[in-house]
Amino acid sequence: MNYDPTKLAVLVSGSGTTLANLIDHIAAGKLNARIAIVIGSRPELLGLKRAAEAKIMNFVVDRRDFADCGSFSKQVFSLCDDAAVDLVCLGGWLCLLEIPPKWIGRVMNIHPALLPCFGGKGMFGSKVHEAVLAHGCKVSGCTVHFVDNDYDAGPIIVQRACEVKEDDTPATLAARVFEEEKIAYPRAIELFARGALTIEGRRVRVNPPSSAPAAVEQP
Repeated sequence: MNYDPTKLAVLVSGSGTTLANLIDHIAAGKLNARIAIVIGSRPELLGLKRAAEAKIMNFVVDRRDFADCGSFSKQVFSLCDDAAVDLVCLGGWLCLLEIPPKWIGRVMNIHPALLPCFGGKGMFGSKVHEAVLAHGCKVSGCTVHFVDNDYDAGPIIVQRACEVKEDDTPATLAARVFEEEKIAYPRAIELFARGALTIEGRRVRVNPPSSAPAAVEQP
């Protein structure tokens, strides 16, 4: 890795498993990044506790304290500006954001399904895996995408697939999907840090010399 560590903001609304994965990858030298700030959407989240234990600066921006999405988003991105981060990573973040122009192409999210299937408002956590099983899918996976002003609608960066087994429950499928998430998110951050991503309308192109496809990667 011949670039400076990428400064990250990680946004959480729950237990912070994605945050923990990024902390682990950075500590192991597998991701050349530094988490400069963690923002939680409400107080007393386990994700904020994880940040505090890792000695990462963290703040609460409670969605309930703001009259609209615009004022809420302004406060979130003001903190990101103050921390001078390069990239904002949503990790189990459940609140819609309005992306300021300067942050377009610099905000990522990970979704526990192969978008555009099983995404959108209200599709998060176990609800996603329940829907996948109810539809009888044979394959599921995860998607890292750039964030726009709609739920789960931004251009796709990386996808990884996994098998849906006949005896899966939402919990067992979620565990298998998360193993793919643990690979996909650091990979997307690495590509961003190298300047290897170009957004062309709905498509994200991975520029040479990267050999990793932006389409579905098989485990």
